[in-house]
Amino acid sequence: MSYGGQGRVSIAGLVCVKPGMRTRLIYRTLTYHRRKGEPKGFGVEQFKALLHAAHAQLGGPISLVWDSLPEHLCARMRDWITEQEDWLVVYRFPAYAPELNPAEGLWANLRGTLLNFAVRGIDQLTVLIRHGLKRMQYQPGLLDGFIAETGLVLFDPP
Repeated sequence: MSYGGQGRVSIAGLVCVKPGMRTRLIYRTLTYHRRKGEPKGFGVEQFKALLHAAHAQLGGPISLVWDSLPEHLCARMRDWITEQEDWLVVYRFPAYAPELNPAEGLWANLRGTLLNFAVRGIDQLTVLIRHGLKRMQYQPGLLDGFIAETGLVLFDPP
Protein backbone atom coordinates (compact mmCIF):
# COMPACT_ATOMS: atom_id res chain seq x y z
CA MET A 1 0.00 0.00 0.00
CA SER A 2 1.47 3.36 -0.95
CA TYR A 3 1.18 6.72 0.76
CA GLY A 4 1.27 9.82 -1.41
CA GLY A 5 4.80 9.47 -2.73
CA GLN A 6 6.29 9.12 0.76
CA GLY A 7 6.80 5.40 0.44
CA ARG A 8 4.87 2.20 0.68
CA VAL A 9 4.18 -0.72 2.96
CA SER A 10 4.64 -4.22 1.58
CA ILE A 11 2.85 -7.10 3.27
CA ALA A 12 3.40 -10.83 2.95
CA GLY A 13 0.98 -13.14 4.68
CA LEU A 14 0.10 -16.79 4.99
CA VAL A 15 -3.35 -18.07 5.89
CA CYS A 16 -2.38 -21.31 7.61
CA VAL A 17 -4.47 -24.39 8.25
CA LYS A 18 -3.32 -27.27 10.41
CA PRO A 19 -5.68 -30.18 11.17
CA GLY A 20 -7.05 -29.97 14.69
CA MET A 21 -5.95 -26.36 15.19
CA ARG A 22 -7.51 -22.96 14.52
CA THR A 23 -6.73 -21.22 11.24
CA ARG A 24 -3.81 -18.85 11.67
CA LEU A 25 -2.40 -15.78 9.99
CA ILE A 26 1.37 -15.37 9.84
CA TYR A 27 2.58 -12.15 8.26
CA ARG A 28 5.43 -9.70 7.87
CA THR A 29 5.45 -6.05 6.84
CA LEU A 30 8.18 -4.02 5.20
CA THR A 31 8.07 -0.21 5.15
CA TYR A 32 9.83 1.57 2.29
CA HIS A 33 10.63 5.22 3.07
CA ARG A 34 12.26 5.95 -0.31
CA ARG A 35 15.71 5.97 1.26
CA LYS A 36 18.79 4.96 -0.68
CA GLY A 37 19.60 1.28 -0.33
CA GLU A 38 16.30 0.46 1.36
CA PRO A 39 14.44 -2.54 -0.12
CA LYS A 40 11.29 -1.53 -1.98
CA GLY A 41 9.47 -4.76 -1.24
CA PHE A 42 9.81 -8.38 -0.32
CA GLY A 43 12.56 -10.36 -1.95
CA VAL A 44 13.77 -13.91 -1.67
CA GLU A 45 15.41 -13.43 1.75
CA GLN A 46 12.27 -11.93 3.28
CA PHE A 47 10.08 -14.72 1.90
CA LYS A 48 12.52 -17.33 3.20
CA ALA A 49 12.40 -15.73 6.66
CA LEU A 50 8.58 -15.74 6.60
CA LEU A 51 8.49 -19.43 5.66
CA HIS A 52 11.03 -20.31 8.37
CA ALA A 53 8.89 -18.43 10.91
CA ALA A 54 5.77 -20.28 9.74
CA HIS A 55 7.58 -23.61 9.99
CA ALA A 56 8.65 -22.82 13.55
CA GLN A 57 5.21 -21.53 14.62
CA LEU A 58 3.27 -24.37 13.04
CA GLY A 59 5.68 -27.01 14.30
CA GLY A 60 5.61 -29.26 11.28
CA PRO A 61 5.90 -29.63 7.53
CA ILE A 62 4.22 -27.08 5.27
CA SER A 63 2.29 -27.55 2.06
CA LEU A 64 2.35 -24.06 0.57
CA VAL A 65 0.00 -22.90 -2.17
CA TRP A 66 1.53 -19.87 -3.85
CA ASP A 67 0.64 -17.43 -6.59
CA SER A 68 2.92 -16.48 -9.48
CA LEU A 69 4.60 -13.43 -7.99
CA PRO A 70 7.99 -13.15 -9.74
CA GLU A 71 9.87 -13.51 -6.44
CA HIS A 72 8.04 -16.78 -5.82
CA LEU A 73 9.12 -18.15 -9.20
CA CYS A 74 12.75 -16.97 -9.46
CA ALA A 75 15.61 -19.45 -9.65
CA ARG A 76 16.99 -18.53 -6.20
CA MET A 77 13.62 -19.22 -4.57
CA ARG A 78 13.08 -22.46 -6.50
CA ASP A 79 16.56 -23.67 -5.49
CA TRP A 80 15.94 -22.81 -1.85
CA ILE A 81 12.55 -24.57 -1.88
CA THR A 82 14.20 -27.70 -3.30
CA GLU A 83 16.71 -27.64 -0.41
CA GLN A 84 13.81 -27.58 2.11
CA GLU A 85 12.12 -30.69 0.72
CA ASP A 86 12.02 -32.36 4.16
CA TRP A 87 9.50 -29.77 5.44
CA LEU A 88 8.25 -27.66 2.51
CA VAL A 89 6.18 -28.64 -0.52
CA VAL A 90 5.03 -25.87 -2.86
CA TYR A 91 2.03 -25.95 -5.17
CA ARG A 92 1.29 -23.12 -7.57
CA PHE A 93 -2.02 -21.43 -8.20
CA PRO A 94 -2.91 -21.28 -11.88
CA ALA A 95 -1.84 -18.04 -13.55
CA TYR A 96 -4.26 -15.14 -13.06
CA ALA A 97 -6.42 -16.92 -10.48
CA PRO A 98 -6.66 -14.50 -7.52
CA GLU A 99 -10.13 -15.86 -6.78
CA LEU A 100 -8.44 -19.06 -5.54
CA ASN A 101 -6.08 -17.25 -3.16
CA PRO A 102 -7.41 -16.79 0.42
CA ALA A 103 -4.87 -14.00 0.95
CA GLU A 104 -6.76 -11.85 -1.57
CA GLY A 105 -9.74 -11.77 0.81
CA LEU A 106 -7.37 -10.85 3.59
CA TRP A 107 -5.97 -7.87 1.64
CA ALA A 108 -9.44 -6.71 0.61
CA ASN A 109 -10.64 -6.82 4.21
CA LEU A 110 -7.56 -4.93 5.39
CA ARG A 111 -7.97 -2.22 2.74
CA GLY A 112 -11.61 -1.80 3.75
CA THR A 113 -10.68 -1.17 7.39
CA LEU A 114 -7.93 1.29 6.45
CA LEU A 115 -10.32 3.49 4.46
CA ASN A 116 -11.74 4.81 7.73
CA PHE A 117 -8.46 6.38 8.84
CA ALA A 118 -6.42 9.43 7.90
CA VAL A 119 -2.70 9.06 8.49
CA ARG A 120 0.11 11.58 8.68
CA GLY A 121 2.87 9.47 7.21
CA ILE A 122 4.07 6.10 6.05
CA ASP A 123 5.09 4.98 9.55
CA GLN A 124 1.61 5.67 10.89
CA LEU A 125 0.17 3.69 7.96
CA THR A 126 2.46 0.78 8.90
CA VAL A 127 1.16 0.87 12.48
CA LEU A 128 -2.45 0.80 11.25
CA ILE A 129 -1.73 -2.10 8.89
CA ARG A 130 -0.05 -4.12 11.63
CA HIS A 131 -2.94 -3.38 13.99
CA GLY A 132 -5.45 -4.57 11.37
CA LEU A 133 -3.50 -7.75 10.71
CA LYS A 134 -3.06 -8.42 14.42
CA ARG A 135 -6.83 -8.04 14.86
CA MET A 136 -7.42 -10.61 12.13
CA GLN A 137 -5.02 -13.05 13.79
CA TYR A 138 -7.52 -13.38 16.63
CA GLN A 139 -10.47 -14.06 14.34
CA PRO A 140 -10.07 -17.61 13.04
CA GLY A 141 -13.66 -17.54 11.75
CA LEU A 142 -12.77 -14.60 9.52
CA LEU A 143 -9.69 -16.43 8.24
CA ASP A 144 -11.85 -19.52 7.59
CA GLY A 145 -14.17 -17.24 5.59
CA PHE A 146 -11.28 -16.15 3.35
CA ILE A 147 -10.66 -19.80 2.56
CA ALA A 148 -14.37 -20.58 2.09
CA GLU A 149 -14.87 -17.73 -0.39
CA THR A 150 -12.31 -19.34 -2.70
CA GLY A 151 -14.35 -22.53 -2.96
CA LEU A 152 -11.33 -24.53 -1.83
CA VAL A 153 -12.27 -27.48 0.35
CA LEU A 154 -10.16 -28.44 3.32
CA PHE A 155 -10.03 -32.05 4.28
CA ASP A 156 -8.02 -34.35 6.50
CA PRO A 157 -5.84 -36.85 4.65
CA PRO A 158 -7.13 -40.43 4.74
